[in-house]
Amino acid sequence: MAYRWKNTLTPADVTPKAAYLNRRQILAGTAGLGAIGLVPRMADAQSGLEPNTLAEIRNYNNFYEFGTGKGDPAANAHQLVTSPWSITVDGMVDRPGDYALGDLLAGLTVEDRIYRFRCVEAWSMVIPWNGIELADILNKVGVQAGARYVAFETVVQPENMIGVQRRVLDFPYVEGLRLDEAMHPLTIMATGIYGEPIANQNGAPIRLVVPWKYGFKSIKSIVRITLTDEEPPTSWNIANAREYGFYSNVNPNVDHPRWSQATERRIGSGLFAARHDTLMFNGYPEVAPLYEGMDLSVFI
Repeated sequence: MAYRWKNTLTPADVTPKAAYLNRRQILAGTAGLGAIGLVPRMADAQSGLEPNTLAEIRNYNNFYEFGTGKGDPAANAHQLVTSPWSITVDGMVDRPGDYALGDLLAGLTVEDRIYRFRCVEAWSMVIPWNGIELADILNKVGVQAGARYVAFETVVQPENMIGVQRRVLDFPYVEGLRLDEAMHPLTIMATGIYGEPIANQNGAPIRLVVPWKYGFKSIKSIVRITLTDEEPPTSWNIANAREYGFYSNVNPNVDHPRWSQATERRIGSGLFAARHDTLMFNGYPEVAPLYEGMDLSVFI
């Protein structure tokens, strides 16, 4: 890993969790301190954004395994069995195996990250995640020379997933990143939101978060991580390659074939609130060097 994402907060920025959950006069920010029982205020003068409420985050999302409506995951995901949980790590790694989640994450640092979240459907949120840099997990299992991509797979529990029963997509849901994207310090594996364990409908017990890409790239409820030298298939690209590319970086200059990506609707801002301009890479310009020399109107 070339560098770690640096925290800019100090102990003076830390607010007790109860106050944090009940007060929204806070701004979206960078990394937190990870102190037990404390949550950072996460001020960010650059963005001037505040996180969405926990209720908004839990009740407006996509998780097609539990239905296609925005409220379906909250209504149906309680059936998801998340304990015990294991993740298979295979492919081009030094230490492959079936890891209990606690063993895979043992000894790694959980950090607080408030990120913008941009759905390909042109709506957005600001979410305070708790998670571990994916690079730390990959370094723990050992990435072999020649590996170029990381593939991910979501759990399938047909008896508990109404969307799987209805076959709304070709399950299991699969996603992938280029290795340098996966190793970037902004890329995390989230296990919590607002200092609480991540809810089933948000991808419990562990999910990917890649803040500069459209939300469907941030695969939920992961049970397999595979290192490979070939670009892996991804679910929405399989379903409709014309509309959903492998990279799927947030880009206001490249429209979805059926709607504009130039602006976005912020969840929680009110029915008649003005739309906001979409930011290139969702406001994370530090990832631009990953795509130097690439035509991002072609590599969508």
